[in-house]
Amino acid sequence: MGKLIGIFLIVFAVCHLGYSELDWWENGNFYQIYPRSFKDSNGDGIGDLNGIKEKLDYVKDIGMQGVWLSPIFQSPMADFGYDISDYTKVQPEYGTSDDLLALIEKAHSIGLHLILDFVPNHTSDEHEWFKRSIANDSYYRDFYIWHDGVINATTGARQPPSNWVSQFRYSAWEWNDQRQQYYLHQFGVKQPDLNYRNPNVVEEMKNILRFWLERGVDGFRIDAVPFLFEADIDPATGTYPDEPVIADTSSCPDPNDWCHLNHIYTNSLPEIFDIVYQWRDVVDQWKRDYDTDTKVLLTEAYTSFENLMRMYGDGVHNGSNIPFNFEMMAELNNQSSAEKYDYYVRHWLDNMPQGVYANWVLGNHDNPRLASRFGAQRADLMNIFLQTLPGIAVTYNGEEYGLEDGYVSWEDSVDPQACNADPSTYLKYSRDPERTPFLWDNSKNAGFSTADHTWLPVGQSYENNNIDAQLAAENSHLKIFKQLTALRKSEPAFSSGDYESVVVNNVLLYKRSADTGNTYLMILNIGDQDEVLNLNGLFDDLSGTPEVVLSSLYSGRINGEIVDADSFATKAYNGYVLRWTD
Repeated sequence: MGKLIGIFLIVFAVCHLGYSELDWWENGNFYQIYPRSFKDSNGDGIGDLNGIKEKLDYVKDIGMQGVWLSPIFQSPMADFGYDISDYTKVQPEYGTSDDLLALIEKAHSIGLHLILDFVPNHTSDEHEWFKRSIANDSYYRDFYIWHDGVINATTGARQPPSNWVSQFRYSAWEWNDQRQQYYLHQFGVKQPDLNYRNPNVVEEMKNILRFWLERGVDGFRIDAVPFLFEADIDPATGTYPDEPVIADTSSCPDPNDWCHLNHIYTNSLPEIFDIVYQWRDVVDQWKRDYDTDTKVLLTEAYTSFENLMRMYGDGVHNGSNIPFNFEMMAELNNQSSAEKYDYYVRHWLDNMPQGVYANWVLGNHDNPRLASRFGAQRADLMNIFLQTLPGIAVTYNGEEYGLEDGYVSWEDSVDPQACNADPSTYLKYSRDPERTPFLWDNSKNAGFSTADHTWLPVGQSYENNNIDAQLAAENSHLKIFKQLTALRKSEPAFSSGDYESVVVNNVLLYKRSADTGNTYLMILNIGDQDEVLNLNGLFDDLSGTPEVVLSSLYSGRINGEIVDADSFATKAYNGYVLRWTD
């Protein structure tokens, strides 16, 4: 059988006794849609809201409860919607405000909840607030971070007030001729940072949340939370402190790269938590005042584990319902061991506060797709992992059917992170490959659009691998995913069950069981070697006969197959879900 590495028991405590008593988002399945690439309804080569509405039944059919849309607000599209010029209007490429209201209504009519992307750290430089701030309007003057800069003692030239670097490379400070000052932009030049030390900014952003709550949205995914605050001006020097260079510059030698500095003055400052708590108060108050379904906050924060735990709340204030768990996305890769997988499950479950829900995020629009990052052969294994862990699952559109990154040439690149690089290095920075169009069928542009030119190329062969083909096949990645979500909904073991795990060689096994219902054993052969396992004796209370409920596409197993627990053969890269019957 191989060496037994260890046995770990973690009780996943929930506040409810059964799935029927859970709120809509608790233990929920959330689906991220990247609107530009999901479905184009009008033939302009860009996905839109009516295209999403057209395909919303598909999202319901694959077992989702919540749908999160990447930004759809009015924008010059310098960063494809993460540079917002009006938070209360829809970007015309995506449709109209009426189209969004119709989408919300459609979602609610079929039992889905719609989440909008809220981008609070910065606006577009074309936002009316920024224009008025440039003009020194008394109310808007300090809506953004401005500074005169400093005079270089050697050259006499004016230069930025600190060495802070943008996420998109180069200085985070940009000179404005009209105002004769520098403004801070932690992302693109066209994305000036808001000043959250100004209470008027705080209140204006709360009003935006209220505006969309009034129109029926079910919550917000909050972008780039760690960037909300920067160190204040040092009164002794009248400027901002420089950030230290990282200790090992060989890992990031270019001083123009964000990774070259240790961001102690511009990232994850303590003040960020109070703002999240204030936003939670807004959505909770809305539910109380209007007796609506629970409105939720999902927070994006690439930050320390301790900070992620603080996102949940501080014991006095409630925080994010779902502080995105990026540990696995950041730390696991196609070489990771089964022990690593197990460690990151236990790390979150062991340390999260009482009365909250774990969440698992394996992919999104900023990272290579699961099938590309972990290998196409592990596509089903990763979805089995995601859907059978205790807590909330978040799926990026396309990963339910094993979609891989599409190829995007330098000439076709549009991501500002890529365009700020060069033809020899752009793929290191580009997020375009994980944003290529959805593959619906074998028609032109994979059924995404009838246009002759789409905003990004499809980037891969789709004639025999698309949604229609996978639905028509006897078995497929998509059918396995649908079986997983149906199992997750129907079985108490997956809504309130414990997590008990064993690692044998490079195989992760974990059991889920509850006071009622069946007991399930997940077996993930993460490594590159087939393994034969004696399942008896690995867990104290397993008895009876195991039955295959589902498994990876190429596992060689048949659903409903009764297997020998004394000698269970697993294939490399394959996952299995077994049900124990007496």
